Amino acid sequence: MLLLFHFVELTLNPPEGIVAGPMNEENFFEWEALIMGPEDTCFEFGVFPAILSFPLDYPLSPPKMRFTCEMFHPNSKCSGEPQGWDTDAAAWGKRGHACPSLAEPNDESGANVDASKMWRDDREQFCRVARQLAQKSLGL
Repeated sequence: MLLLFHFVELTLNPPEGIVAGPMNEENFFEWEALIMGPEDTCFEFGVFPAILSFPLDYPLSPPKMRFTCEMFHPNSKCSGEPQGWDTDAAAWGKRGHACPSLAEPNDESGANVDASKMWRDDREQFCRVARQLAQKSLGL
């Protein structure tokens, strides 16, 4: 089972910016994750909880990630579900940060129209909102 291998790999060699593992022993296909905001971004210092849902045919189909906290990001719907994010567990350790879209939002394929527009037109205001959510994620 490749998913078990990835769990062991994530435990032994955790990638920068994420802690993840199965929610319980009965369902190895649902994981909890904590995703840290990347350095030098509007999301820096935030810790964003998420749920990873792996399909039965993983790795042929990628897992889905859904933030369980409030998120204001061009590539995340208001519900916290990302659009177009690479959440393949096999690649987590092979790149700089677990969620590169947090560092470099793609406003061309925005799931959240308001966040996409603000990112494009008023970066300063976008960063204010993102920093508030990062603080809120810490209970501040």
